[in-house]
Amino acid sequence: MVNVTMADVAEKAGVSKSTVSQYLSKRYEYMSVETRKKIEQAIKELDYRPNVLARSLKQKRSSTIGVIVANIMHSFSTEICRAIEDYYQEQGMNVILCNTDEDGDKEKSYIEMLQAKQVDGMILFPTGKNKSLYKKLTKQRIPILFVDRKVEGVHTDTVVANNADAVYQAVKHLADQGHRKIAILTAPLTISSRIDRVEGFKRAVQELGLDSSRDLTINCEIGQIRGRLQSLLSREDKPTAIIAGNDLVLMEILAYIKENRIRVPEELALLVFDNIPFAHLLSPTLTTISQPSAEMGRAAGRLLHERIKAEQPSDQQPPREMTYECTLIVRESSQGGIRP
Repeated sequence: MVNVTMADVAEKAGVSKSTVSQYLSKRYEYMSVETRKKIEQAIKELDYRPNVLARSLKQKRSSTIGVIVANIMHSFSTEICRAIEDYYQEQGMNVILCNTDEDGDKEKSYIEMLQAKQVDGMILFPTGKNKSLYKKLTKQRIPILFVDRKVEGVHTDTVVANNADAVYQAVKHLADQGHRKIAILTAPLTISSRIDRVEGFKRAVQELGLDSSRDLTINCEIGQIRGRLQSLLSREDKPTAIIAGNDLVLMEILAYIKENRIRVPEELALLVFDNIPFAHLLSPTLTTISQPSAEMGRAAGRLLHERIKAEQPSDQQPPREMTYECTLIVRESSQGGIRP
């Protein structure tokens, strides 16, 4: 087979090699529509495939970014990754997706693999267990960005939701429904987003004068949720409303509710912090705190892309933080019901 080159495309289209190069790099500012059509037709007729490796070496860029997700099972994480991928597809760049399962060793391994592949930058849902490595990346001037979570002391851009305020508003909604004893269940407080949600809960309970018993704030592994629920809901002074910290916690709560035939919201009001695609299909329909995942994903992609293209190294620029407000979507699971 004959190896078709950029020169062949240029000759076929009747333009210079530099014009074809500009076309392939999507730099159309000074290119007429007619010229673009000629090059497009020549590429199609010759079945030309650009040498991506050669272009990367010449441009000192791989046109690839890495995304390291803490747990791809979360619908919120999946939605953000989809938005990131969509953004970079529009930029003519590729995305390598990695999943750590909240494992610091896996995260370290993926970071090293992406470095070896010379990605242009990385977007991380950081486990928080490799702080020295995050700092090393910034010192090496590899553009990185944290999404959903913050890691104190690391000089990098972040895109997060206003977790604390969102939970505060959720507690206020439940209090407005007459609930005075509200519980929150989350996974272990190992990351900033969970910590912020619990802080928002505690602030709301205090400011609204609700029951502030310590045992109403439960942080444990997902596999322990049902056991902790059993202890919590078997008491005479049990809570009348529960906030699930994320979608995986919710699944355990729903399973417990079904097994024990608990009526929602008559016996227990329920609200979850996360994007639940089936929330409106449940019976009763489920009240949720929705995060703007698409906007956050695109913002993460754009901010990192700006760092990649910037002439000034990212460690010489002040870190940027974008905080997005969440939306409380009130449905049947948190309305009406019992009044303590």
